Amino acid sequence: MIEEGAADPASSACSPDHFYAGLPLSSAREFPRLRACYPSSSSYNESVVTLRGYKEADFSRLMEIDKACFVEGIAYPEDEMRYFLDRRSAVTLVAEDSGRIQGFVIADRFRSRRVSHSMGRIITIDVAPEVQERGFGSLLLTSVEQELKRLQCDYVSLEVAVDNNKAMRFYKKHGYSVLKVLPRYYLDSIDGLLMGKKL
Repeated sequence: MIEEGAADPASSACSPDHFYAGLPLSSAREFPRLRACYPSSSSYNESVVTLRGYKEADFSRLMEIDKACFVEGIAYPEDEMRYFLDRRSAVTLVAEDSGRIQGFVIADRFRSRRVSHSMGRIITIDVAPEVQERGFGSLLLTSVEQELKRLQCDYVSLEVAVDNNKAMRFYKKHGYSVLKVLPRYYLDSIDGLLMGKKL
């Protein structure tokens, strides 16, 4: 736990079993794959940057940003990206700067068989490399957390590669704690970390 208010990884209410209840780890490691980028958290110009919901016309730009954020094999192919965007339970927010999409976040939610509340999952946060020092990531993450909370999600989780130190610092700053190591989660060679927090 790094930041004040972060979820306690030893807490049973924020344990990996609660996050993955009803979704076996084996299935989480198969298609569809979940992962997180490494947006920055600097200040942004509120008068220029706007958030809105996803539209079909945004798809090509989202794919462009995703390929710029991730190496081949981790970047989503089109069919997988559409799978996440088209889910009825998906929450997708797009960040625009002067009318141009510069980042987006896709989240999903599910209800565990073992607990009564819903849980959220950050599928991906992508910020165009040229604007990663302008706070788009923080804006997207905090906004999608608020929407998940509005939709009665009590917890949220995400996955990140163990060698992505920038991402881990970003998520810890926003209150996420490491819950579990996911062996060979990326490219069948790089371990992942399951991180989560209480909303």
